[in-house]
Amino acid sequence: MMNAKWEYGEAVRLTRNVRNDGTYPGLDPGDFLVRRGSIGYVVDVGTFLQDQIIYSVNFLEEGKIVGCREEELIGGDDEWTPSRFEFREKVRAAKQLSVGGTVLVELGAVGEVIKVIRDGANGVTYHIHFDSLPGRVLQIPEAILEPHKPAE
Repeated sequence: MMNAKWEYGEAVRLTRNVRNDGTYPGLDPGDFLVRRGSIGYVVDVGTFLQDQIIYSVNFLEEGKIVGCREEELIGGDDEWTPSRFEFREKVRAAKQLSVGGTVLVELGAVGEVIKVIRDGANGVTYHIHFDSLPGRVLQIPEAILEPHKPAE
């Protein structure tokens, strides 16, 4: 049996937004369930496909009990730095980005968050892959990114 990191009654914090994967009753798949940063309490520990620990977490403020994988959780008392964006989210450059006078990314260029870095000395930064810069990943401070709103 795998060793669970948390036990019944322990407080945990969600590190990413959780949407319905089709297993939450009464909502459509893809519907938003619980926001990253929310604290809940472990009410059950189980396994999925015999190799993943799944925690049933009761998010009291949201009034929902949601299944979470271990990598989506940290301890309720662990340090947490909120971020505006998360893994796989589309963002836009709020400024033109250049290195040594060479423009790498134009103002408004669209990219995707590859990694969120919460423990940097200068606040939250992100590894971003910009569509206009194939094969390269840049580390970008949160302050020079904005949400990408696709055209309706």
